[in-house]
Amino acid sequence: MPGFLLEVGTEELPASFLSGAIAQWRSRIPQSLAANSLTSESVEVYGTPRRLAVLITGLPSQQPDREEEIKGPPAQAAFKDGQPTPAAVGFAKKQGVELEALEVRPTDKGEFVFIQKKTPGRPVADILTELVPQWIYSLEGKRLMRWGDGDVRFSRPIRWLVALLDEAILPLELVNGSLTVKSDRISYGHRVLHPETITIHQATDYVNTLRSGYVTVDANERKTTIKEQVTATVQKLGGYTEIYPDLLEEVTNLVEWPSPVVGKFEEEFLNLPTEVTTTVMVSHQRYFPVFKTGDHQELLPYFITVSNGDPTKSEVIAVGNERVIRARLADGQFFYKTDLSKSLESYLPQLETVTFQEDLGSLRGKVERIVKVAERFSAQLQLGESDRQNNQRAALLCKADLVTQMVFEFPELQGIMGQKYAVASGESPEVATAIFEHYLPRGADDILPQSLTGQVVGLADRLDTLVSIFGLGLIPTGSSDPFALRRAANAVVNITWAANLQINLASLLAQTVAEFAAQYNKDQAPLITALNEFFLQRIRTLLQEEKQIDYDLVNAVLGENDEEYQARALQDLLDVRDRALYLQQIRRDGTLDKIYETVNRSTRLAAQGDLDTQQLDPASVVRPELFQKPSESAFYDALVKLVPQTQAAQQSRNYQLLVAGLVEIAPTVSNFFDGADSVLVIDPDPEIKRNRLNILGLLRNHARVLADFGAIVKNL
Repeated sequence: MPGFLLEVGTEELPASFLSGAIAQWRSRIPQSLAANSLTSESVEVYGTPRRLAVLITGLPSQQPDREEEIKGPPAQAAFKDGQPTPAAVGFAKKQGVELEALEVRPTDKGEFVFIQKKTPGRPVADILTELVPQWIYSLEGKRLMRWGDGDVRFSRPIRWLVALLDEAILPLELVNGSLTVKSDRISYGHRVLHPETITIHQATDYVNTLRSGYVTVDANERKTTIKEQVTATVQKLGGYTEIYPDLLEEVTNLVEWPSPVVGKFEEEFLNLPTEVTTTVMVSHQRYFPVFKTGDHQELLPYFITVSNGDPTKSEVIAVGNERVIRARLADGQFFYKTDLSKSLESYLPQLETVTFQEDLGSLRGKVERIVKVAERFSAQLQLGESDRQNNQRAALLCKADLVTQMVFEFPELQGIMGQKYAVASGESPEVATAIFEHYLPRGADDILPQSLTGQVVGLADRLDTLVSIFGLGLIPTGSSDPFALRRAANAVVNITWAANLQINLASLLAQTVAEFAAQYNKDQAPLITALNEFFLQRIRTLLQEEKQIDYDLVNAVLGENDEEYQARALQDLLDVRDRALYLQQIRRDGTLDKIYETVNRSTRLAAQGDLDTQQLDPASVVRPELFQKPSESAFYDALVKLVPQTQAAQQSRNYQLLVAGLVEIAPTVSNFFDGADSVLVIDPDPEIKRNRLNILGLLRNHARVLADFGAIVKNL
């Protein structure tokens, strides 16, 4: 079965484009083949800085024949007096068949003309000739460019094209203005190690043929090689390194034939904070740092680069790398010393010169708001004076490092340098740590502040951002979220959950909105509504996606358009989490099944009554003198017994107490509905009907302490 090779040769592609292009082809090319009824054994996508390629094996020589039924005009329009009309003749001609091929068949709408049309499969070469340009030109990426005098847009100029169907060249042309790139079997090897052309004789020889030209076309293979080379090299140096995933991905897509190069820098630069040196190496120079120990806290004066050059010239390459990093580290050293010449607090006035948002003023104004919101958190958490002072101090200083020279040059060090400058300025460890932690989560949403002060300042910062940006009407829509407000709201919820902070988010939002509305002359009501809805959606998403709670159980704890449950969720984030997790637990262990039928049935019927959903005690809403069956008395007695269990569950949030009571009452409720002395709830006597609906409403209300059982879907 034929194998097909396509290689698009280019000028050096950006690493980010190459990574995305490989992913796109891996997804789209199999879909494209399937859409054209072509099967294959494998589709392997390869890429290096100078080429993007796909090797498809096990293709058929042609498409399978297709047989399809085509419906034509109504029979009465196609034939008149047994003879074909122009409508029939036109239909047959359009479909390329003789009139004898027309068949009349009955349908729901009368008799129509049909044909059975057989379409022979096309040769695979013809189909690939059409598909290849689509594959190339459909690639998406940032900053696609035009080159030459044509209108073709691609990441970099296309210089050659290899297209082989087994041994044969598949004739293709990419036309770009006056430039035409024609397909051939000629490729190019490594720019330095094998600048000569390479002839590919057979499509399936591609990987090995390019390897002979010092090109490893498989990105995964290059990645593995780089990891092994860096690890082996750092071991020879007697140190350790960290294989940063993003750095490894980028370096992999910058080289065709990787080789490690060791560089050295002056030991005086070891006095710089480790984070500064590693940021210079990793983020700016794409070097792997060498650590003295496995905890990655202390550096050795070495670094490892992955070269795409001649391995025999490693010493020359190292000298160039050392020259560059020496200059960068010298800059860092100057910035560090200059920044340390002042206290961190002395940078606060400079925040006046940095705009937070055009309509919201400076970062200094934002800091003042963070201080106020942090105090509200402290008050809600009933913190002692020492913690409150730490929170206020950290909130005041949390953005000061943004105007230091180091962070201006290396923005990714915000918070990190703030912590170090705070320590150098004599701030308490709690304040210094909080300045660093309040930026978390950074790259990963599961890295959260660990200290109380870091949690409070982080929450205050995000809450201010959310209220302020929402207050301007800049609410996220669809995939557009330029201020990362979804991530900020997620962090508020996740920090609260992870630290088990007993806060009333609804109250905090209301207070913060009130102050914002007064300052900026905004209407409070729609802003609070929008923020509440936004947070409820974030809670819903986090429960389902991160906590793995079934969708119906999430609906049950948040309510479906139930303002009571929604308000409860925002007033106590810990409670909504605990109830959702507990519901999921009792679903898994089967306890939910024991109470589902009786509670759900009671909930549905109780909806026909008017009992307040907060009512739990039957004494004031049920009249025993109206009972007609023993099952009513038994139900009433069971509800009386359930009241203290439910109240204890409410106070302690130990919902096992409530569920144990619901399990115990379930047989009594079943007997009320279906037992030997069952009752008709919807009794003709309105007083008896109301009495029985109140009994059911009480059971519903007890269950509602845990969740809205009407939203729960029965297990099949």
